[in-house]
Amino acid sequence: MQLAELMKSCGLAALAAALAIPMIPETAAASANAATEAAAASAAADQQRRGERQARQERRGNRGTRARERAPRERVERPQRRSELSQARERRDNAQREARRTERRSERRAERVERRGDRQAQQARRSGDRREARQIDRRSERRADRIENRGERRAENIRNDRRSRTYTDGNRNRSYSDRNQRRYRDQREYRREARQDARRDYRREARREARRDYRRDVRRDYRQEARREARRDYRRWNRNQWRQNNRYNWNRYRANNRSLYRLGRYYAPYRDYSYRRLSIGFTLNSLFFGDRYWINDPWQYRLPEVYGPYRWVRYYDDVVLVDIYSGEVVDVIHDFFW
Repeated sequence: MQLAELMKSCGLAALAAALAIPMIPETAAASANAATEAAAASAAADQQRRGERQARQERRGNRGTRARERAPRERVERPQRRSELSQARERRDNAQREARRTERRSERRAERVERRGDRQAQQARRSGDRREARQIDRRSERRADRIENRGERRAENIRNDRRSRTYTDGNRNRSYSDRNQRRYRDQREYRREARQDARRDYRREARREARRDYRRDVRRDYRQEARREARRDYRRWNRNQWRQNNRYNWNRYRANNRSLYRLGRYYAPYRDYSYRRLSIGFTLNSLFFGDRYWINDPWQYRLPEVYGPYRWVRYYDDVVLVDIYSGEVVDVIHDFFW
């Protein structure tokens, strides 16, 4: 049984080998045909690539030729565009510089006005006229504000003139022909002006805050001084005590310094008023002891220093010590001046 199966398998193998032998030449021919077709396709692809490469080279050459042909015309137009842009930029920068100079001039002038007002107010406070000092402060502040506002309006007018020249120029499209470029320029200009406005507002607010702080400090100092004056002991003036002190020997000092006591003509506050000899206890009208008649430096004439509501006042050739709250004459020296 096993021998029969072995013979059967050998026969089948021999039959398969006999059938495969005639097929070998056909396979070789098919392979040769495939190789020939592949070589032909590769040659066609190489030829197509060479044609495309040559076409690209020709296009480059044409572009270079056109660029060389346009080059003279562009070289003529570009300098003109650059010059127009530079002129517009120069006008804009000049307007900005002029506006800034105008603002700085107005700020410096306002500061000078404020400092002058502060000095005048301080002098008025030293002389005792606090009402006049407050009025001087208010006047100087109002004037400084007007000067600053005027300077800001002038600077804004300068910027508006510069802006109108830029945007109403009939040749502006020659520089910015594209709409997107014009929009970008407008946005950049708007941002620049917004930053400048913000800086200007910040400086203005800082100056106002500084002025408010200064006024607050002045008012605080005034209140403190008023409280100190209120706490001071306003004793009744002793007209005999200071005369016993040789330090205030005005008579001998006047004999050695006669020109110092020659003050010139006395102008009374009333036109038809004539001299009347005053005595202690007399009440003067407030016009006679205004600050224009005060003796601010009593020691210059060897008179004692005063305190509280008392002030040395010139009355014709006499010197009078007056209580400026009540107008009462508390001390008098007749024929004190020449």
